[in-house]
Amino acid sequence: MAAPETMTAIAITTPGGPEVLQPSSMPTPKAGDGQILVKVAAAGVNRPDVQQRIGAYPPPPGHSKLPGLEISGEVAEVGGGVTRWKAGDKVCALVNGGGYAQYCIAEETSALPIPAGLDMVQAGAVPETFFTVWNNVFERGGLKSGEWFLVHGGSSGIGTTAIQLAKAFGAKVLATAGSADKCQACVDLGADRAINYKTEDFVAVAKEATGGKGINVILDMVGGDYTDKNIIAAAEDGRIVQIASLGGADVKINVSRLMVKRVTLTGSTLRPRTREVKAGFARALESKVWPLFAQGKLKVVMDSTFPMAQAAEAHRRLESSQHIGKIVLTM
Repeated sequence: MAAPETMTAIAITTPGGPEVLQPSSMPTPKAGDGQILVKVAAAGVNRPDVQQRIGAYPPPPGHSKLPGLEISGEVAEVGGGVTRWKAGDKVCALVNGGGYAQYCIAEETSALPIPAGLDMVQAGAVPETFFTVWNNVFERGGLKSGEWFLVHGGSSGIGTTAIQLAKAFGAKVLATAGSADKCQACVDLGADRAINYKTEDFVAVAKEATGGKGINVILDMVGGDYTDKNIIAAAEDGRIVQIASLGGADVKINVSRLMVKRVTLTGSTLRPRTREVKAGFARALESKVWPLFAQGKLKVVMDSTFPMAQAAEAHRRLESSQHIGKIVLTM
């Protein structure tokens, strides 16, 4: 079934609040070489979408100006040289933008089959967080079985994914969250201990939980004054991986403490990485993580779904920070 010439998409009419997200009609994109055109069933809503909406995170050159970094749906058309997918295949994909639309372009190599046991809406909530967590916790952070892992924002989409993956690969897990309900959600997902950052000091809890040894790998999306605290909480040869700076990008740290403990402070962003790099993440996920869905060891924690036309409401929900798990737009 060929795609129509035009489609409805959610455009960012001008940088600003959620109300600037407006449905608009535009030409349906065409799949280029090595690309597939997906008829979108669901699109995950993520913090980078908010950053893009306010004008702080522009899309890479040559990519869609529409928000939306992950989708699920059915392949409508394939571009030149595509061998893995054909029209009618059901996929989920990490995309460079354009997810908030009826049709979206994905690279052949960044699309994956729908994980066993998931429906289309759940699958739309998988790629962005699983690509991010896999790369940062296991590849950059080198988390190993038996090590201690701490994730900040444990009830977020990233957090709920990180807790489950770390546990599935044999780590001991601490998670911070901002309410009793969110802390309970972290424990329910397998965290050995959840820390209410409003009433507890995560550094003290980390020291106590690990018998004074500290945390081997920390996944942080806060930055700000958390950065130096992370170094204090880290074990010798600990790895701190930064994936966002919601608490501020300018940080002050005690470098001698970092030196004495031989702590590695690293970080990454996903969107600007090359097609080849993302293809590598996709291959690793398919071989090492997708089987865990089939075995029932992983689930997608869904907070809420909104029809695509209510994208503004979905952003309000995300920015309220009341959510536990993922927020998804549905077609």
